[in-house]
Amino acid sequence: MPKGTVTEKLAFIGAGQMTEALLGGLLASHVVEPAFLWATDVNQERCDLIKQRFGVRVGAENRAAASWADVVVLAIKPQLLESVLKDLGPALAGRLVISIMAGVSIRSIAKLAPSDVRIVRVMPNAPTLVREGMSALAVGPGVTEAEAELARRLFEAVGRAVTLDESLMDAVTGLSGSGPAYVFMAIEALADGGVKMGLPRSVAELLAAQTVLGAARMALATSEHPARLKDRVASPGGTTIAGLHQLERGGLRASLIAAVEAAAKKSKELGG
Repeated sequence: MPKGTVTEKLAFIGAGQMTEALLGGLLASHVVEPAFLWATDVNQERCDLIKQRFGVRVGAENRAAASWADVVVLAIKPQLLESVLKDLGPALAGRLVISIMAGVSIRSIAKLAPSDVRIVRVMPNAPTLVREGMSALAVGPGVTEAEAELARRLFEAVGRAVTLDESLMDAVTGLSGSGPAYVFMAIEALADGGVKMGLPRSVAELLAAQTVLGAARMALATSEHPARLKDRVASPGGTTIAGLHQLERGGLRASLIAAVEAAAKKSKELGG
């Protein structure tokens, strides 16, 4: 077994897209071996697809999977939380539970679970599907340092991860959770600008998407403030500063700030 491989058994309750993304990342990076993974879903066709693609154990029995596992990942819709935890019952006792349910607090899960359950709440985002995700983790009471590190390793297999206080999770939702949609809109708008200026649609979309990808990688690789990177591209009296002037006139900066704020506030409302 490769050095550093996780030997805890993981049960994924709910075999949706995020479970599929996590399974793919964990197996591709050899963080977990197939024999240590079990995914459940009520949809047999979905289970068969997961088994065929990843070679992991599948089934519809949530309780059996939880009893077998050391770590239970709740990847269900928030409205199913009460019924699923009622079904799991004492099978969760003593387990580390990792929740990727949007807007569901650690306290809400703890109220429905056995008293000795330790909970980590995670907010991953859509690029997890291509292993370029950004996940934020909030650690609940009683979670050990080793358990927190285990949870972090699982999500670093599909991108990057940070650990924050749970009170900041709504802000995370507004930024990295909803943020991919803002970026997709920016890519679409950049491509439309290229088409307006005569570029073929397919070429304009490629130029826009790769430009955003390259700029993001540059920001991460250099750790420089985005304003300094922007200034390095904008030469005096050049094309870029002319474009930046139009963006400032259009209120791009203020609009993005407002978008994060609105999404964060909505997340707080939905979470109660």
